[in-house]
Amino acid sequence: MSADVLLVEDDHPTRSLVAANLRGHGYAVREAADGEDALRLWEARRPDVVLLDLGLPGMDGLSVIRRMRRDALTPIIVLSARDQERHKVEALDLGADDYLAKPIGMAELGARLRAALRRSTSPAVEEGGVLRVGPVTLDPVKRETSVGGVPVHLTPREYELLKVLLSHAGRVVTRGRLLRAVWGQPYAEEAHYLHVHVAAIRRKLATADPSGRSARLIVAEPGVGYRVREEDPGTGS
Repeated sequence: MSADVLLVEDDHPTRSLVAANLRGHGYAVREAADGEDALRLWEARRPDVVLLDLGLPGMDGLSVIRRMRRDALTPIIVLSARDQERHKVEALDLGADDYLAKPIGMAELGARLRAALRRSTSPAVEEGGVLRVGPVTLDPVKRETSVGGVPVHLTPREYELLKVLLSHAGRVVTRGRLLRAVWGQPYAEEAHYLHVHVAAIRRKLATADPSGRSARLIVAEPGVGYRVREEDPGTGS
């Protein structure tokens, strides 16, 4: 069976182009031009993944995310204009899984869709709660971190930060979400804490893995937050 995609985009030429490309790659695509129609299609048959424009007429994309996240964890990939950074961050904080900046690159869209579908069908956490992404392993029971079996000694803050990132591998985690999770709500705007601690984590991972692969797992998303790559960064993907 092909994956069912709900494409919500009010610009007709963009919607037609994306829909045609996805159908050409075997996806079943349903289209909506506004938030109200999107929710009707959503209720009629839950899709496997949602591609959602934020700048919709009437009910905007943020309201659509709020409604969908009330009762489902279906992957949502936001389609955003480059000048919508504040709304993009808000969408991710509300529960969107990823974003693509317009104009949309079809190859990148395909890769993001496959990653979102893979995450939704395969548990990211191993037996016992162990998190493993590439050569990096984090055991939350023992509170131990290693790279290819080599122990990595992290401070409590670094450990918690890496745990949040690894548990959302492949997804963008906003700066505010990371700060609230690790430092608490009063620190939600203190982005400089993240820069210092992420740099320290990368340095320690690189020390345990001279190839540099582990350090490259953590990718900065400028103006938004950080992402841990699902794919092996050594492949260049």
